[in-house]
Amino acid sequence: MLRFLTSGESHGKGLVSIIEGFPANVPVDISFINSDLKRRMGGYGRGARMKIESDQIEIYSGVRHGYTLGSPIAFLVQNRDWVNWSDIMSPEPNPEGAKERRVTRPRPGHADLVGALKYQLDDMRNVLERSSARETTSRVAVGAFCKLLLRELGIQIYSHVVSIKEVRVSPEQLEKVSSDLIPQIESSEMRCCDPSLDEAMKEAVDKAIEKGDTIGGTFEVRATGVPPGLGSYVHWDRKLDGRLAQAIMSINALKGVEVGSGLGSDPYGSQFHDEIFYDGETREFYRKTNRAGGIEGGTSNGEEIIVRGIVKPIPTLRRPLMSVDFQTKEPFKAQYERSDTCIVPAAGVIGEAMVTIVLAQAVQEKFGGDTVGEIQSNLKNYRNTLREM
Repeated sequence: MLRFLTSGESHGKGLVSIIEGFPANVPVDISFINSDLKRRMGGYGRGARMKIESDQIEIYSGVRHGYTLGSPIAFLVQNRDWVNWSDIMSPEPNPEGAKERRVTRPRPGHADLVGALKYQLDDMRNVLERSSARETTSRVAVGAFCKLLLRELGIQIYSHVVSIKEVRVSPEQLEKVSSDLIPQIESSEMRCCDPSLDEAMKEAVDKAIEKGDTIGGTFEVRATGVPPGLGSYVHWDRKLDGRLAQAIMSINALKGVEVGSGLGSDPYGSQFHDEIFYDGETREFYRKTNRAGGIEGGTSNGEEIIVRGIVKPIPTLRRPLMSVDFQTKEPFKAQYERSDTCIVPAAGVIGEAMVTIVLAQAVQEKFGGDTVGEIQSNLKNYRNTLREM
């Protein structure tokens, strides 16, 4: 089955990824993958690191003449900033000045302290390099490969920003969101579906910058064309919504997940649940509303899947918080390093990747096949079977 591994540090030579179980004969558009990497680096409120890097993949195996081979796919994304960190990140033992450059001052909200305690480290550089959100570059690339697979099956995944702090898209506008708005969303620096909110969202980011602070918000990922029957209700770890929630929560700075669009309105049950109808002409069941977000009983129901991620304000602040030196135990004000002010637009792109990966895995579990043609055939037969029920 489809799975992937990533390796690499934030300021190391690069990020290495391997995808196993990817079906053969999927057309590979490298420019499409690189465009998703570029989307991850965009968004209003991003920091100086995004001006240094220009992420592109180098495929080492698993793809030949523009098509996947069915063998493991290996690729590299180089870190251009490595040249400035080659001594600090050297794999050689006892590099000159290494002891003086140890990181012993944990930053509140980061993995610095807990990582040092867990792995019994005296240099928190060993923690922060891997716990950095730089790792999500690999996941976006893996997700782009999975998008290419799902595209062959008529499944499309996109995202948009729902809120930045208190600036929020209205429920009425959310009901109008569709894949037709993708060009409009991608032309917005905030990746918002409502262009009238762009300036207000930017102003919220600017106010945070003036205060030396950071802000969070919410993004939404949607998947269209998903067939009913992905996931299952029979075991806790096979529930599709549970797997999507875990995938979204694995993203740096994520603190909450919501499946469906009706939870925030706190309705009665009679107002929340989606009534079921049947179209005799197409011989398909359908719903006129989609408050369940396309998932019932841990299983996709054929409607558009809707998943939201709640992003905390990132913890690297120009206005430092208090902490304690790991070595001396003395209090200090946390050091500021170059960082973002708002990552919500970029987090939505990463959320797309994680939703795409989970759906690609669920598709393979349901329909099998060593080639994309087999999966297409099995999916077509399945849809025909459902119409005959």
